Amino acid sequence: MPLTGKVALVTGSSSGIGKAIAIRLAHEGCDVCVNYHREEAAAQDTVQQIQGLGRKAIAVQADMGASTDVQAMVGRCETELGGLDIMVNNAGVEIKAPFIEVTEEHWDLVVHTNLKGVFFGMQAAARYMVPRRSGRIINISSIHEDATMPGNAPYCAAKGGVRMLMRTVAVELAPYGITVNNVAPGAIMTPINRDTLSDPAKVAALEAVIPMARIGTPDDVAGVVVFLASDDAAYVTGATYFVDGGMIRQFSNE
Repeated sequence: MPLTGKVALVTGSSSGIGKAIAIRLAHEGCDVCVNYHREEAAAQDTVQQIQGLGRKAIAVQADMGASTDVQAMVGRCETELGGLDIMVNNAGVEIKAPFIEVTEEHWDLVVHTNLKGVFFGMQAAARYMVPRRSGRIINISSIHEDATMPGNAPYCAAKGGVRMLMRTVAVELAPYGITVNNVAPGAIMTPINRDTLSDPAKVAALEAVIPMARIGTPDDVAGVVVFLASDDAAYVTGATYFVDGGMIRQFSNE
């Protein structure tokens, strides 16, 4: 197992992509801190599955947009799991609405979690990793860090911010042996896409714009995270890895 002896923190890992990442990291040898905001029972289920693999796991509640919460959570990784080697910033929310109808409350909620939360997650991890001159920081962004999505402006703005945040911090932390990268999922079978997945017509329309003609799974994303967390990616930093079946190429030629 390539990650034996490593400790990982995965935010928003009570369900969906975050849960798949946490369990896959445990499969590869990691002990894992499972973060949740409200769904404690679901987070405990993730913990139990990780412990069933013979790894250590704890569930920690934290608001990712509150720096004191995040610092305290990293502290628990150190005291209860022995450190922090891999930080995966996955927690996110989405509120769809036409641009002219977006409220200040909606904007604040989306940016609070999807951008501010990533900033403080990266910062808390870096404060632990810099003195040790090693570490992996991996952000789960979205193809919408680059591709437009009418009706979802706050989400796109936050994910675009994560793109430049990752690039800037990657350069700043490189001298300390810390790599920083994004994994950008496209259409994935998660609760956030429940409405689309329950409508065969919407599924067919979505698959029509995916060159690989299928919706991805959380495990598709988790596999790329494992690569970026491993020694195989020791010379990879400042990059976004799209996990989207080629969907981004329908929107961008960059």
